[in-house]
Amino acid sequence: MRFDPARNIDLYMLAGMPPPTVCVIIAAYNGERTIARAVASALREPEVLEVVVVDDASSDQSSARAADADDGSGRLRILRHDVNRGPSAARNLALRSSSAELVAVLDADDFIVPGRFARLFAVSDWDMIADNIAFIPEQSVPGFDIGQLRDFASDERPMTLAGFVEGNIPQPNISRGELGFLKPVIRREVLARQGLDYNEALRLGEDFVLYCQLLAAGARFRLIGQCGYVAVERAQSLSGRHRTADLAALAAAHDGLLRHPGLSAIDRRIVQRHRSHVLRKLGHRDFLDRKHARGFAHALFGYAARPRMLFGITCDIAKDKLFRRPDGAPESEQIPRYLFR
Repeated sequence: MRFDPARNIDLYMLAGMPPPTVCVIIAAYNGERTIARAVASALREPEVLEVVVVDDASSDQSSARAADADDGSGRLRILRHDVNRGPSAARNLALRSSSAELVAVLDADDFIVPGRFARLFAVSDWDMIADNIAFIPEQSVPGFDIGQLRDFASDERPMTLAGFVEGNIPQPNISRGELGFLKPVIRREVLARQGLDYNEALRLGEDFVLYCQLLAAGARFRLIGQCGYVAVERAQSLSGRHRTADLAALAAAHDGLLRHPGLSAIDRRIVQRHRSHVLRKLGHRDFLDRKHARGFAHALFGYAARPRMLFGITCDIAKDKLFRRPDGAPESEQIPRYLFR
């Protein structure tokens, strides 16, 4: 991790190449406590031409705190929705309002490791490229030092659609290794050529669906083992509480993926497996909604005609009750932990 970002531009020039330009887009909703850190981490990177923050109708001071991190370079732009429209709509507004050749998403809770883009851009032949992610609990942030990050080997490799989707299907005894957490840099030209952006019907899994669409269209996706992104985990994060409507919209998006002409037989089979996983979560959530609305007997009656699904829901509920961690308890004693090793 010993990398001096101030030398990045010189390295490009010595290689006889113009430095790539990146737009970092940040969708923010009530992120006043963390957004300045996110913005500052993006502005530190010399490859960043633009940082576009879209305040999605926050009720706090997210816009003002983002402005506090402005470095005076003219690269920061802050936009605002009058009503909350969700992360997909916020990211699409940022895409339409920017022009850099490359696009990178940064969540308002998170931050970029210095030198991230230079390490990514040392790899050739890609339309999308992502690196490892370090996860740290919110309470560990004040004393966290970038020097604590493990210096993994680059270990670059291609990512296929089947490999990506399979990496998002939970496996027994594997702790939260979902590749949907990846934050790739994407070539704007590839998005434009395929007419793709974020599905605004989605407030869950919007990244996953976009990456699948790109891969199905033939985009070259590469992955490197080095860590360039730090994700901050909050005990009460909204991402861990999926609404029934959000899961239903994600299941419907899978139906669209399955109609894509670029899917091979293997791809289609694995997307169907992931869809089944989403449907099981949807059934679980719907069962709990029915139980809370009209009682356990009503919920049970609603699934009486679907015994296999009811059995799966029962297993999931039992697992939640028996193995749920106390609020705020770390998933692992290791800090930081990594998306992959």
